Amino acid sequence: MHVHLLQHAPHQGPARLADWLTSMGHSHTVFHLDAGELPPKPGDGDALVLLDGPEGPMDTDRLPWLKGERKLVERALNGHRPLLGIGFGARLIAEALGGVVAQGTFAETGWHRVDLSPLSPVDLPDTFEAFMWHREVFALPDYALAIGRSEASPLQGFTWDDGRVVALLCHLEATAASVTDLLDHQGPPEGSETSPHAQDTAVMLEDPRRFDRLAPLLDRLLSQWLRSASA
Repeated sequence: MHVHLLQHAPHQGPARLADWLTSMGHSHTVFHLDAGELPPKPGDGDALVLLDGPEGPMDTDRLPWLKGERKLVERALNGHRPLLGIGFGARLIAEALGGVVAQGTFAETGWHRVDLSPLSPVDLPDTFEAFMWHREVFALPDYALAIGRSEASPLQGFTWDDGRVVALLCHLEATAASVTDLLDHQGPPEGSETSPHAQDTAVMLEDPRRFDRLAPLLDRLLSQWLRSASA
C-alpha cells in the first residue's frame, strides 16, 4: 500500500507514523503543502493522511493551499480509500462532514488522559495518556462515532463510514524528537499561558517512557484503520 501524507507546517511532520508505515511494508510520500508543493491527484495513492498544522481560522487568505486540499478531502470522503486526519487534519475532516469547528474553552498541551467513549469503535484501552497540542476543537458530525474525550476536550476524535475515516485530535504519533522540534520552533496554541490544561514544556519531555507507551496505541489504531478500510 502507498500512503500519501499532507504536511501543513515545517515542524509538524509524520513522526512515528512514517516509521510505522515503513515497518509494516507500506511506502509513503510526504507532500509539504506549506512549502508550496501541490497535493497529490485524487486518484493517486491507496490511503491519505492529513497531518497536524496551524491553529486558528481555516481560511484560504491565510492558508493559500487550503482550497485544493478541501477538494481532495471531499473526494476522499466520497471515495473508498482510507482517510486519517490528526489535529488540523481532523478538523478538516470534521468540517467537510458538516461538524462545527471552533476555538475550545481552553488550550490543551502536553500529556493528558483520554477516556474512551462507551460505544467507541476503536480498539484502544478504556483510559490512556496521549500528547496534546491544540486549542481548536470540533463537534461530532452526523453518522460519526465518537472515539473518546479528555477533561478539556469533550471529543478527542471520531470514526466515519465503518472506520474507513478516522479523525483524531490527540497525537499518538508523537516522539521525543518530534515534540522537541515543535517546542523549539513553534509557539504554543493561543491561551496556553492561562489554561489549566497547558503543561510546562519541561514536564512534556521529562519522561521518555511516555513516548514509548504511545507506540502500541498507534499500532492498534493504524492497524484497525487500514483493516477496516480494506474489509
